[in-house]
Order: sequence, then C-alpha cells, then structure tokens
Amino acid sequence: MKTDLSKVFSISGEQGLFTYVAKATRGVILESMITKKRMCASPDAKMSALSDISIFSVDGEVKLREVFEKMKKELADKEAPAGKSDPKVLKDFFGKAFAEYDPDRFYVSHMKKVVEWYNALKQYASLDFEAVEKEDSESKATKTITGDSKKSSAKSAEAKQGKGAKGASKAAAPAKSNVPRKVIA
Repeated sequence: MKTDLSKVFSISGEQGLFTYVAKATRGVILESMITKKRMCASPDAKMSALSDISIFSVDGEVKLREVFEKMKKELADKEAPAGKSDPKVLKDFFGKAFAEYDPDRFYVSHMKKVVEWYNALKQYASLDFEAVEKEDSESKATKTITGDSKKSSAKSAEAKQGKGAKGASKAAAPAKSNVPRKVIA
C-alpha cells in the first residue's frame, strides 16, 4: 500500500506521526501511527502535512518526499540513524543522502525530525509514495483563485450599492442596549 504524504501529519508538541482519519465538527480526527490511538486535533493545533514540508537546499527548496526517496536510495533496506544520534553522524548521513542541503538553514534539529519521520514511515507505513498530481493541484488552485476573485468582486459591488454588512453605514446601525443579554447554554 502506498503512503499519501498529504494525509500524514506532524503535530507540534506531540511525538510521532499521525494519519488523517476524518473531519470532525471541531477539527480533524487523527490516528497515531505508533500507538494507533485516535485523537481530535483542534483547528488551532500546529499541524503540518508531510507533503507541505520542504527542506532548504543550496538551489532553493526540495520537497520532503524527494528527500525521503534519496534517503531510501542511500539506505536500501537499512534504517536511518536514530534521531538521538550524534550531530556529526546526522550531518555525515545527510552529506551522503542529500548532499545539496543548505548547512546554514537546515539545522541538526531538522535532521533529527526528518530521520525520525523516515524511520516511523518505514516501520509503520510504506516508503512507496503516491504519485503527485501537479495538474490537479494547479487546476484546483486556479479555480480557487478565480472563485475567490468572483466572490470578492461581488462583495465590492454590494458594498458600493450600500448592501451587505460592510456597505452599511455606522449611523444606520441600532444603538447598543445596556440590558444584559440572556445566555442560553
């Protein structure tokens, strides 16, 4: 089974990787790859899909997927060095597996995360990744951009005509009452 990196998440403050299960009313439901326990991550949780992460290289940025593929090629069936390895070991490893990394911007703390993620994917998922569909993502982005611009132009037209919340003047708004409102729980 191939791994879809857009459904594999890293959460700030949590150990390990999580796979997307479903959308919840107040966030998303994720399952830990290691413990298989499910949790609901709130919308304000700092989550990153592995497909969105890039590594700094001398020439710019390289997607994490490409770095994982280079690591897999270098390691064959062996595991990557542990995340708690000596910094020199990690730098030597990345010097071999991903020689074009930028040493000024790709720190040892980043290297530790990458090797931990690689080992977790190797042990609990698969290092065969689903193909990236650039054409679909570009067309979705184009639709989103054109759809948003149509919405914003409609809102600006309403505002010019005096319709909608943004177009209404403050003088027309009703005065606030000093009577406390009843809260129904």
